[in-house]
Amino acid sequence: MAIISVSLTEKLLQEIDQLKEEVGFSGRSEVIRTSTRMLIADNNEKKSQKGDINSVLLLIHDQKSEDKVTEIKHDFEDIISTQIHSHLRENKCLEVFIMEGDAQRMNTLTNLFQTSRKMEYVKMITI
Repeated sequence: MAIISVSLTEKLLQEIDQLKEEVGFSGRSEVIRTSTRMLIADNNEKKSQKGDINSVLLLIHDQKSEDKVTEIKHDFEDIISTQIHSHLRENKCLEVFIMEGDAQRMNTLTNLFQTSRKMEYVKMITI
């Protein structure tokens, strides 16, 4: 098995340790391997979607990241039917995008949010 080096914030490391204890993983590496497998499975599921679909995209981000959300979503207004914005506690925001259209465009939009490093949570649910 290959050994790699990964940089994590202290908060993320604490969350991994807490998850390890709560779920009963044998160590941090097992948490990270399981998380990676889940992300790969989710990505493979998205890639298999073809044609026109309906989906809901959920985002949680810091209020300071509002500009990044606007910047990304601007190029995808053709598939976004509705956007709901709600303020949460601790200066967090929830965005709900109801989408209809090409699966590939929805996947591209989701990937842009996932890789922006400004989002705390990104999840696309296909209906």
